[in-house]
Amino acid sequence: MAIVLSKESLSQFVKKYVVEAPRIAKKCLPGQFVMLRLCEDGERIPLTIADFDREKGTITLIVQEVGNTTKQMGETLSPGANILDVLGPLGQPSEIENYGTVVCVGGGIGIAPVYPIARAYKEAGNKVISILGARCRDLLIYEEEMRAVSDEVYVTTDDGSYGEKGFVTDPLKRLLSDPSVKIDRIMAIGPVIMMKNVAETSRPFGVKTIASLNTIMVDGTGMCGGCRVSVGGENRFACVDGPEFDAHLVDFKNLVQRQQMYKGQEAEEYSCGGQCKCLE
Repeated sequence: MAIVLSKESLSQFVKKYVVEAPRIAKKCLPGQFVMLRLCEDGERIPLTIADFDREKGTITLIVQEVGNTTKQMGETLSPGANILDVLGPLGQPSEIENYGTVVCVGGGIGIAPVYPIARAYKEAGNKVISILGARCRDLLIYEEEMRAVSDEVYVTTDDGSYGEKGFVTDPLKRLLSDPSVKIDRIMAIGPVIMMKNVAETSRPFGVKTIASLNTIMVDGTGMCGGCRVSVGGENRFACVDGPEFDAHLVDFKNLVQRQQMYKGQEAEEYSCGGQCKCLE
């Protein structure tokens, strides 16, 4: 079991959990994730490791309450609570080198997992430019943390309540079009449509763009095949081959279709609060 050490509300439906997991904290690297299960009958869900402290033996998980398990976490997990299973670290870590100038794009809940990657880029000697996007000011998370590891930060909100009104691709396109700025690499984490748009924005400029894919996942170890994605015309598993892939090679249309496959069952399960056996 893993013990919840602290819990903090970052926005209306987003919680920050610091969890005691010394063996995971000892081994994990930026870009990796864990599989979490609350109880014997519970589902397994993937959560990216948003931070870690090797000395304290802790990992940080940022959770958006969008389904039964994440909602249950928000309602029942308090400091001192036990989580039955936290398995990890899983997935391939981010490739961290001194590339030169790196743009880190985080959208919504994706800002949290891009944070340790941006920090690692900075520690490797890169100039880090961060672009953060949210629907509105109240839903913007991890701004202070990202500013602490970035040389420049741009903030966009859909409604213009904070920062620049628009989308993350707006400042990204300006940077790419600026002849005085040489961007060597782009990292994007967020909603699928955001990552797709980032890829399409950077494609004409030929800048290597990496996307961390939040696919459907069951076991996280490559056995079920539920997380497969098409990358460069080949089937890859996000859990063991990723979660990060060359965004210019990802078949985002196929990814969106796969993400929608179980929407009906998810809605039915959610409507009964996870107490029925809708998915059997």
